[in-house]
Amino acid sequence: MNDATAITNLLYLYAELMDAGELEKVAALFNKARIRTGGEEVEGAAPMLALWRAHVRLYPCGTPRTKHVITNPIIEIDEKAGTATCRSYYTVFQATPDLPLQAICAGRYHDALVRENGQWRFSQRDYSLLDLVGDTSQHLLIPVAAQ
Repeated sequence: MNDATAITNLLYLYAELMDAGELEKVAALFNKARIRTGGEEVEGAAPMLALWRAHVRLYPCGTPRTKHVITNPIIEIDEKAGTATCRSYYTVFQATPDLPLQAICAGRYHDALVRENGQWRFSQRDYSLLDLVGDTSQHLLIPVAAQ
C-alpha cells in the first residue's frame, strides 16, 4: 500500500471507530498527538478520551448514531523526513428517534502525521475548523457554534 492510501485509510478508520462508538480505540489513534480544539490544546489519548466522553452522546446501541464522511484529502508527504500533512473536509450526518437523517455539521481537519515503524500515525490535529453547524443537540452534550 502506498503512503497516500495508508494516510487516507487512517482518516477513514477514525470515522469508522467514532461512528461505532469505539471512543477508546479512536482515542488511541491520537496517543502521541497534540490536538487543538476550540479553545485549548491537549496531548495524548487520555485527554481526548475524556473530552469525547464529556461531549459525545452515546445511545443505548453504543454508538452516537452518526456517519462521519471525510472527503477531499490533500496529502503532502516528505518521504525523507517520514512526515506528512493532510487537509480534508468532513460532514457529520445523524439520525435518531427524535431527529430525521440530516447533516449536523461540517468542517475541515488539518492533520500532521509521522511514519513510525513503517506505520503512519497522527502527530497533530486541528479540530477548531468547524465551518457549518446544524442541529448538534442529539450528538453533542455541549453547545457548539461555527468558528
